[in-house]
Amino acid sequence: MRGRVLFDASRLLSRTERGAPTGVDRVCLAYAEWLLSLPGVEVAPVRSKRDALVAVDPAWFADSVAEMRGKWAGAHAARALTAHEKRLFEALRAPAPPTQSVVSPAPPPEDAKTAKVARPGRVWRQFLNSRPLASDLTGELYFNVGHTSLNTPGILTDLAARGIERVVMIHDLIPVTHPEFCRPGDGARHRRRARIALAHASRLLVNSQTTADEVARFAAAEGLAPPPVTVAHLGVEPIFHRNGGPADLPPYFVHVGTIEARKNLAFLLTVWRRLAERMGPAAPRLALIGRYGWENETVLDHLNRSPAIQGLVHQASDLPDAALMELMRGARAVLAPSEVEGFDLPAVEASALGVPLIASDIGAHRELTPHARLIDPLDGPGWIKALEAATLKRPRAPDPYAAPTWDQHFDTVCRALKRQR
Repeated sequence: MRGRVLFDASRLLSRTERGAPTGVDRVCLAYAEWLLSLPGVEVAPVRSKRDALVAVDPAWFADSVAEMRGKWAGAHAARALTAHEKRLFEALRAPAPPTQSVVSPAPPPEDAKTAKVARPGRVWRQFLNSRPLASDLTGELYFNVGHTSLNTPGILTDLAARGIERVVMIHDLIPVTHPEFCRPGDGARHRRRARIALAHASRLLVNSQTTADEVARFAAAEGLAPPPVTVAHLGVEPIFHRNGGPADLPPYFVHVGTIEARKNLAFLLTVWRRLAERMGPAAPRLALIGRYGWENETVLDHLNRSPAIQGLVHQASDLPDAALMELMRGARAVLAPSEVEGFDLPAVEASALGVPLIASDIGAHRELTPHARLIDPLDGPGWIKALEAATLKRPRAPDPYAAPTWDQHFDTVCRALKRQR
């Protein structure tokens, strides 16, 4: 691939101050690093402003990408563990569980009409200094992999008029297919974005065949003819390819992901209450690693008010990759009880590490991690039985797992673009 490439950095720039990325953030960062590394490619970072694209300073953008990589990786001395994170590790590794759970403060209620995004001064200055794209701007490709800049068709139609191919990634259609798990209004917004992508993108990228099937069903229901669709599994960061023997620690389990309704964590905490009742002092511990999301009031009630799981279930957010890898590697298993997923990167990361995985029996897990112990996401007795067994005897390490890599992902994307041209 050569020439000028427009990269939509709208989502990535909104994440500059986050201590750890979401799955979509990881994808945006991987694409930015990939494009910046390609010889013969001029990367023109852009962002959306009032439903039009404006230019972002390339040097500033490259520096921001490098800064985010260092912060999110947390390798070597990039950052020390916070006091809260240290307490989490101590609570999981102590011979006896503490009397109280280690839990981040609950977020204040958010008023969607008045909530503002907190950005540092350097980001605001860059936003204020952004300039509109020249009307005669030319380029080969436009990449949008963050579900952003798709509120109206104007951006994509303008790029089409300039002869620029539009490559858009759809990570999932969960707000459309399962609006009950999302914030009010997200379903309508995501439906509009998906329709715009289907109607005006040159090519769609999806992270799994499961997502591709959902996109095909959605297009048929909406009466739209989709552009070519490329399935490219997301890559796993190199740090999660490091296999190593499990540490000799008290039994604990890990869940990684935003604390939101579709992750099925209220169900998981109910299971943990039952484990505490059945196993008494032998009950295992659980670490929930992720930011507070939405529709999670029941989870917060369990974490803060349930006496049965105090000292057993702990929560922290924004762990750097190095700390997350160590936490996962010492676990009896990583848990993924989600009711619906498009890809589920933490489940794939656990498999790459060689850590046993207990996951919900849903399409994405059957496709990506068929080796896992798959259980219906509402089968309480099944989950209790599997967790009791893994607590009393460490599960056998799974067979070697061929984790997808970013090199494979980008090779798939490049081959698809080359064929289209």
